[in-house]
Amino acid sequence: MPHDTPLQPDLRSGSEDMHVGGGSQDDIQEAGQAGALVRGGAAVTSGEWTGWERRESSPADAVQAALLLPGGMCTAVQYEELMAEPALAGVRMIAVTVPGMGGTPAPKDLSIENLARLAAQCAADLGCDVVVGFSMGANIALEMAASGAFCGPLVLLAPSFSRADAAVFFRLLDRLARVLGHLPFAALLKMMGPAMKRMPLPPDRREVLAAEFRRNDPHIVRRGVRYYFQYLDRHGSVASRLCEADVPAWVVHGERGDGGVTDDERRTLEACPRIRVITLPGASYFTPNEEPALVAKLVIEALDQVHIDQEEQRNEHREGRTRVVRGAMVSRPASLRRRTDES
Repeated sequence: MPHDTPLQPDLRSGSEDMHVGGGSQDDIQEAGQAGALVRGGAAVTSGEWTGWERRESSPADAVQAALLLPGGMCTAVQYEELMAEPALAGVRMIAVTVPGMGGTPAPKDLSIENLARLAAQCAADLGCDVVVGFSMGANIALEMAASGAFCGPLVLLAPSFSRADAAVFFRLLDRLARVLGHLPFAALLKMMGPAMKRMPLPPDRREVLAAEFRRNDPHIVRRGVRYYFQYLDRHGSVASRLCEADVPAWVVHGERGDGGVTDDERRTLEACPRIRVITLPGASYFTPNEEPALVAKLVIEALDQVHIDQEEQRNEHREGRTRVVRGAMVSRPASLRRRTDES
């Protein structure tokens, strides 16, 4: 995707409708400038999530919405490429920054379970039909469904189903932090600029994303990562947990990079009729930024599935009512016949 000028975060309270009509750099910049990025306020409903910063692309006539959860240490800015995709011009896209990430206030409980609870509340209050999550955000989305707090389709980008799936350097940092505290993550944040050169994005866009990374507090990052791995270790693997949630899900991962899948996990996922596993060739580290057109296609498929599921539910409801009505129609004439015979 071509880029000409750097994206600048637009800080404002409240929300504003926006129509994103194309995937060019101008469109992406419009998404950054016209979309509402809410920092520390602008509560539109009551709830614990209302202080979250967020970006929205909100066509006035949008009838469907998707909640976008970025990865660990990432912010809502990560989803600007996706929000600029032409295929999603008619969809209300709401990207939020998970609390504690990007220098935002962190709750005392940074567990995946608690973040999933808050995100589910956010999705319900905003009327979101689909949840898209990347990396840690994908695990939060998975837990939203596994806990029963969200019953819609999921698009999971580079989730880790177990500790073995996580990137090697991330596992190493977690182990080093047990001895060195926050220092390994402080070093990581300083190196994010050079480390992001592998991303297939223009230098100005990479710098915007690197600046968002540098907003992080390494102490908070350390806490979040510890909770993240504790969640994975507690379950061993959450692949079966996703299957048991029985929601439509698209799982996207690269052959290398963040969010792997073990052979056992792949077999578990592929045995679930409502889950589709998509493997990208080569390395994948920032799927929403590297593959926005593919992700947009999957979001559309997920939204279509919402329509299909709703239609099936309506049909089942109609069939149930028909059975009741037919039963009443059969019993009434029989009763009348008995009365006629008795007379």
